[in-house]
Amino acid sequence: MLPIIWRLPLINSASPGRSGLGRAAQIGLMIFILLGSLTAEINWPPAYDINPTPLHPRSTEGSFVTLRSGRILFDYSQFSDGQHDHSPAAIAEIYSDDQGRTWSQPKVVIPTGDYQNIMSVSFLRLASGKIARFHAVKKTKWLDCHALMAVSADEGVTWSPPKLVNDAPGYFVLNNDRVIQTASGRLIVPLGYHRTRGAADERSSWDSRAITLWYYSDDEGATWQESAQWWAIPAASNSGLQEPGVVQVPDGSIYSWARTDLGVQYQFISRDDGLTFSAPERTTLSSPTSPASIKRLPHTNTLLVVYNDHSGNVPAPTKPERRAPLAVAFSTDNAKTWSPSQLIEDDLSGWYCYTAIHFTDDAVLLAYVAGNDQIGHLSRLRIRRLPLNLLHLPSS
Repeated sequence: MLPIIWRLPLINSASPGRSGLGRAAQIGLMIFILLGSLTAEINWPPAYDINPTPLHPRSTEGSFVTLRSGRILFDYSQFSDGQHDHSPAAIAEIYSDDQGRTWSQPKVVIPTGDYQNIMSVSFLRLASGKIARFHAVKKTKWLDCHALMAVSADEGVTWSPPKLVNDAPGYFVLNNDRVIQTASGRLIVPLGYHRTRGAADERSSWDSRAITLWYYSDDEGATWQESAQWWAIPAASNSGLQEPGVVQVPDGSIYSWARTDLGVQYQFISRDDGLTFSAPERTTLSSPTSPASIKRLPHTNTLLVVYNDHSGNVPAPTKPERRAPLAVAFSTDNAKTWSPSQLIEDDLSGWYCYTAIHFTDDAVLLAYVAGNDQIGHLSRLRIRRLPLNLLHLPSS
């Protein structure tokens, strides 16, 4: 929210008749104008939307990568029969040659194949120079979900055969745009594990109460190990610790977080490069049961979070479960505290989530779900390019 600078006429309080307003009315007008300047919203540049169609009723959960040519790829989940997480889907791709201002037409790069569903892309430029691409696959609707990793050594022209991050049976959720490589070269994959309560492939067999765990690799994905600890939420909850994320913060530690149904995101901290994580704790990020996304601004000590701010400091929906508004905030103390949020989407009837974050020279690209009750909550994909000079960046 950028304030509008108003130039007020000089009002002579000794001559109220000359201005046509009494003293009280003049003060009231000035307060009204001042409040308007404090609440006025910036007009962001126009967004690029992939709207739902009968052929593709849902386009969601993607990730960006910049090629050495300067082209930006964006791969995302393109559904073909329904808007459920288990509906058939493929991985589609678009690209931009102008830093995210315009985008190509989509093409399918990973077909559904023999899977029930494939979705939720995470791109990662590796220290070796190769590109890693992760995505989730399901053989059934409710009984299994696993992350696959493929690698490209030729800037996305060809890819290695995908391989499993973990082969344990079960339902392991890897959200989009979630995988990191730490300063040591270690890859860390955060997973939300949902246990199975029955053998039938139906909703009642799936336990919504997730635990959070992490896998790591010290050879760029050739082999994987599970971190020493996993965590369940230390409170009564129907969500548990769902859809975790990770980021390496400026002090070198690994900060991880998960969505919950307790009104806030929960956090974990690792001080040994992802081998162990501290017990989950409440954060100050008030939100519905909706995932936050966090990345570090390049060459700074500043973290950027994108989330549904339900703190009460900005307008909030009347229904606490609604994923609106969408806001950004910043931290310069390793995610201990966050700045006042700046609204990106202020429509309280909308549904905003699953944000991918990618930085260009002078902007940040955000790609997220932008649905509503009319077209479906998980339906429309929106890519918004935010010039950095329009964000309330801290001085660091």
